[in-house]
Amino acid sequence: MKKIVFSSFATNLLKSDSRKPSNLIAFTLHNSIFTRHFSQSTSIPKNLQRVRDHGYDNYMEIQKKTRKILKFQDLILSQHNQTVPISRLDVLSRRFGFKQHEAGAFLLKFPHVFEVYEHPVQRILYCRLTRKALLQMQQEKEALDAQIPDAVVRLRKLLMMSNTGRLRLEHVRIARSEFGLPEDFEYSVVLKYPQFFRLFDAKETRNKYIEIVERDPSLTVCAIEMAREREYRQKGIDAEDVRFSFIINFPPGFKIGKYYRIAVWKWQRVPYWSPYEDVSGYDLRSLEAQKRMEKRAVAVIHELLSMTVEKKITLERIAHFRMAMNLPKKLKDFLLQHQGIFYISTRGNHGKLHTVFLREAYKKGELIEPNDLYLARRKLADLVLLSPRKAKVDKELVSYSRDDHDETSRFRRDHVENKMTKFDVQENFVVDEEGDEQPGSDAASDADFTDDDDDGAAIVDEEEVIH
Repeated sequence: MKKIVFSSFATNLLKSDSRKPSNLIAFTLHNSIFTRHFSQSTSIPKNLQRVRDHGYDNYMEIQKKTRKILKFQDLILSQHNQTVPISRLDVLSRRFGFKQHEAGAFLLKFPHVFEVYEHPVQRILYCRLTRKALLQMQQEKEALDAQIPDAVVRLRKLLMMSNTGRLRLEHVRIARSEFGLPEDFEYSVVLKYPQFFRLFDAKETRNKYIEIVERDPSLTVCAIEMAREREYRQKGIDAEDVRFSFIINFPPGFKIGKYYRIAVWKWQRVPYWSPYEDVSGYDLRSLEAQKRMEKRAVAVIHELLSMTVEKKITLERIAHFRMAMNLPKKLKDFLLQHQGIFYISTRGNHGKLHTVFLREAYKKGELIEPNDLYLARRKLADLVLLSPRKAKVDKELVSYSRDDHDETSRFRRDHVENKMTKFDVQENFVVDEEGDEQPGSDAASDADFTDDDDDGAAIVDEEEVIH
């Protein structure tokens, strides 16, 4: 009798209309799809479609121009009298990836930064920096020097986030601009504060390392914890809802389904270990431990971005700290799971670099809480965006006098002393029959100029980390 009932039920089930599947089949198929695309250790989907946010991408397009401008600025200030002939600059700029005659056309696009003028005696075109550009560089240098105490705190927190309390000096040097460290931070920060840092050479790898002398419990408060407290006090959100949550702002056009909303709601309540907590002694094999470690990785990257000057950093530089901070291998795929917290932009360098933004720190393309160093750097972008029509090119170039600006001249000399090590190359030029300057055979060979901003250091398993 039982066999007859079961076969009758199975026959009716198979004869049902394919366009109207039964509730049992629909539920089974939906659950299989739901569990296939979701992580086994968390409920956040792994393979999410990347949604572009044009506000951040446009910001990176401006950064692409400013990166090249900064290289030209360093090159011009390293020359004698801080001026350089256009013909010579055209040869030197090939290190930046420019082709012949492209450098001059690039400089003419930004008359508020570069002055192109004709030498009164030699009758050849020269290039130098404008007063506005020199003033911006001076303001940035002053802002950088003024915030060195804050940079010391950031470096201490960065080392405390490491498993061993130490990081490679080269990895910190590559990311020094993002964390507001000066170029000579090895001497002006690390060796200047022996009560906080210790510099040593590793015997097995022969690499220099920076080590924290003593952990300070007062520095272990994360930025997200302070943000939660503000949310709790200002908006009166339930303490249980905000205890382990992150601020999530999805990009425009991001589709939020019912089940994804439920998954995010559950993920927000998953507890995790602090980025400053030592997890080396914990058993990480259980499913609960994997959940906590995955959310801890989000907290680590969030804290890294919160410590940067502009609340952004390239994915390649985060990968330098992957082993020291227990971050996952496929960082790009991992961050795409949390598009409401982070945004990855591939603009600004032909898709070679991936810039990670902290979404909660920006509003309409501007930092919500700007600092002096960010504002000083932003002024260079303002000069880039100024219309070329507003530049008084002819009169100001002819009447420009260096003797009337002692402070600007002193800044030039100080900048040259700091930069001379990067441009300590003497170019050999010969004059051909037509009177044009041509480089010698050994010219332009020592200095290294790339468009990767000191990212030439090798990254272990870079393709595996990013892709």
